[in-house]
Formats: sequence, structure tokens, C-alpha cells
Amino acid sequence: MTAQPDLLYSEAEDDLRAAVRSLLADRCDAAAVLTRAESDTPYDPRLWASLATEMGLAGLLVPEKLGGQGATHREAAVVLEELGRSVAPAPYLTAAVVAAETLLGCDTEEAAVAELLGALAGGRTVVALAVPLSAAPGDEVPRAVRADDGSLGGRITAVADAAAADVLLVPAEDGLYAVETRAPGVTVESLTPLDLTRPLATVTLDGARGRRLAGSAAAPVRRGLLAGAGMLASEQLGLAEWCLEEVVRYTRDRKQFNRPVGSFQALKHRMAQLWLEVVSARAAARNAADALATGSADAPLAVAVAQTYCSRVAVHAAEECVQLHGGIGMTWEHPAHLYLKRAKADSIALGAPGRHTETVAELVDLPAPR
Repeated sequence: MTAQPDLLYSEAEDDLRAAVRSLLADRCDAAAVLTRAESDTPYDPRLWASLATEMGLAGLLVPEKLGGQGATHREAAVVLEELGRSVAPAPYLTAAVVAAETLLGCDTEEAAVAELLGALAGGRTVVALAVPLSAAPGDEVPRAVRADDGSLGGRITAVADAAAADVLLVPAEDGLYAVETRAPGVTVESLTPLDLTRPLATVTLDGARGRRLAGSAAAPVRRGLLAGAGMLASEQLGLAEWCLEEVVRYTRDRKQFNRPVGSFQALKHRMAQLWLEVVSARAAARNAADALATGSADAPLAVAVAQTYCSRVAVHAAEECVQLHGGIGMTWEHPAHLYLKRAKADSIALGAPGRHTETVAELVDLPAPR
């Protein structure tokens, strides 16, 4: 019998939330995010060093014996909620979750795997999985790269955070390889993404040398994508919560006809509906985090449900945030557009909602949605 999921936050998780929120409030306010997004280097190295090294968050999912914190997906989910609330430009999802879980899916007794995990957990090395950001956990693992005696050739498009990575995990025909981004034969060409706070790039390999970490890339990559999709739901939850809180604050303070605009019945109904959606999204995201943390057999279903729902809620919350702010919500200076762009980009990251809906139907043996 499957144990009941624990959807509540522990005292330790609340303490972690407070610490991360305090750091982000100090280092990653809306003005700082806008400035960083407009620059050639969207990531703040000092912010990442504080998150990854000083707070030890890069190694949350890595066991202590491999140099990490030995925490669970529940704690990582709390971190991602806060990163979502501030649309923080940091490679946490791609490095500390997707890449870390992919490496944990390899043989961690192998020296090359253990060494790379230790460097990732210590914040010394940023690692990214070289697959398109749209890749879903249930899809066939992309194999766009050819391998010839450790020499790799091929092209992978729309790789998230490749520009910030020191090492790429490259799925190839005969296994999973670790490739340094500064190695000869490696070209990382930045793209212009919708969401400027999560940069994308095209990775081209032309005779690049790599270290083979696993004889097959399928299982490690699927593990990384599953954890990433589950944790992305928590980022979407944090984003939606910020949008709801900001809308309530603004409509309470903004007056028209000598009364707060939030007191008008039509707006009350819209905000009440949004609150119900956010509460439901929290339940779905926490269920996915708990299923991943406990290694539940229902984790793929929990993740698919969370992504199906949280993606749509995050987009709706961001759209309402822009619309209910009126004219100011349409300006570049107001951060609402950052949340809308992140929500839209997240909605097709690691599998679009329709793909996850199909997964739910497959797992519970229902007819696929038309």
C-alpha cells in the first residue's frame, strides 16, 4: 500500500526558505534581475557562489559521502519555490537538479562520476545536461551526437544554461559523456530566448573529446529529466504565488472612484479564482516533491500531474498580474513581464502540459485526451 504523501513543510524547510528568501531579497531584487537580463552575462557569479557554495545548495541532492548535503527533493523544492518567486537568474534547476540527478543515475563508484559530482556539489563546477530544454521525461532520449573512440560530433539546440556551464553531460550513441565547454571542438552559441533569465544555446561538437561516464545514456537522462520536471513545478508554484501576492497588494493600494480597485466584485472574483488555483498548484507540486524524495513508484505520475497543472497556473497567474496592474504592468520597468516570460518558457520546458497529460493518461490507463 502506498504511503500517504506529506504535503506540509517541516520546520527545517521553513528555516531554509527564510534563509534563501533573505539572500535573494538582498542580492536579487527586481531591479537587479532586469539589469542582469539586459547584460551579456545573465548570471551573477557572486549570487551563484552564495547559493551554491556558501549555503551549500548546489549539493542538496548529492549524498554526503560524495561531497553533498544528503538532503531530499523536498528541500530542493523549497529552494526552487524561492528562486521562482524572484525569477532569479541562476542555473540551479539545470545544474543542482537535472545534472546532479543524471550523474546520480550513473555508477557513482566510478572515479570520473564521483569526482564530477563532488565538484558540482561544492559549487566549483557548473554542469548542464546537453539536451533540448523541451525534452520530456517520457520521451526517447535524444541522441544527436555521434561518438568515435571518445571523439564526439553533432549539434544540440536549445540547451538551457550551456553558456554558464563548465561541463556538459552529452548523451551519445554509445553512452553518456562529460565534455568541458572550453575544450577544443566545442562551440556554445548563445540564442535569444523568450525568458532572458534562463539563457539557451546551441552546442556544436566537432571532434571534441569526452570522458564516458555510462555505457548507456537512457536511464541517467530520464532520471535527470524526471527530477527536473518535478522540481520545475515548485519553481512555477513560487512564481504564481508572487504574482498573486503582488496583484492583491497592488489592487488594495490602487484607488479609483475613491475606493481600492480590489474591492470591485469582478476583480475579487478573478483573484479568488487565482487563489484557488495557486493552492491546488501547491498541493500538486508538494506531492511531486514528496514522491521524488521518498522514491515512490508513483513519482512519474505525480510529476506528470504537477506539470500538467502547475504550468497552466503559472501562466494564468502571470497573465493576471500583467492585466490587473493596468498600464504599469505593460512597462519594461515593472517586473511583471519577467514573470510572464518565465511562466511561458517554463510551460514548454521539460515537456509541454499536453505531453504530461498524455503521460497521465498512459500511466492510469485512460484514453488519451483529444
